[in-house]
Amino acid sequence: MRTLIFYCFILISTVSCKSEPSVSLFNGEDLNGWHIDVPEMDSVPSAINPFIVRDGMLVSLGVPRGHIITDAEYENFRLEVEYRFAGVPGNCGVLVYASTPRSLYEMFPKSIEVQMMHKNAGDFWCIVENIEVDNMLARRGPKEEWGVTEGKKRRILNLTEDSENPVGEWNSMIIECLGNKLKVWVNGDFVNYGFNATASKGQIALQAEGSEVEFRKVVLTPINEISNYEDKN
Repeated sequence: MRTLIFYCFILISTVSCKSEPSVSLFNGEDLNGWHIDVPEMDSVPSAINPFIVRDGMLVSLGVPRGHIITDAEYENFRLEVEYRFAGVPGNCGVLVYASTPRSLYEMFPKSIEVQMMHKNAGDFWCIVENIEVDNMLARRGPKEEWGVTEGKKRRILNLTEDSENPVGEWNSMIIECLGNKLKVWVNGDFVNYGFNATASKGQIALQAEGSEVEFRKVVLTPINEISNYEDKN
């Protein structure tokens, strides 16, 4: 049932946005349109670029840690990402509304992260930007500990459990960003909704954060309204 509802949603979304062409941010051949920000590469001559193209996929090798960031900025879009952990479960993320590089821990660009860490896909992480959700106390912790910089409670839990497929299988993540609102689906499950974000446009980044991750789809579609689809199952 989840799969059927999910594909109905995609069909409806595609029809409603048919006048707005989708664009693949990854061409399957090289990293044109992206740039690399990996701090270790600044000072360690032997450091490798952890982002490569392999068998038509964009691959994050996981180390050294850093980001691959679009050259262009985007606003009001749906981002569809298909990814899998190649061998063992681990950590990664999609950063939206990214701007100033190395703003957190001299590593992370100012942004809002949509978490891809295994068993936590769909969490929000505030990275020198903020976003609100319903039930903030339950999902973020004590208010006096909230913040967007080092040492603060920056994580906002998603709404579901077990939305991800087993390690080695492909996952689909859809992120809709419209103004200061964000919605996220993982494999058809509605997993998060945020509002009052402190940014409304920026670059898109993928992480190298310790684990090898393969991306076979990174497609962006402009939108002028955010979907009201929610998986009730």
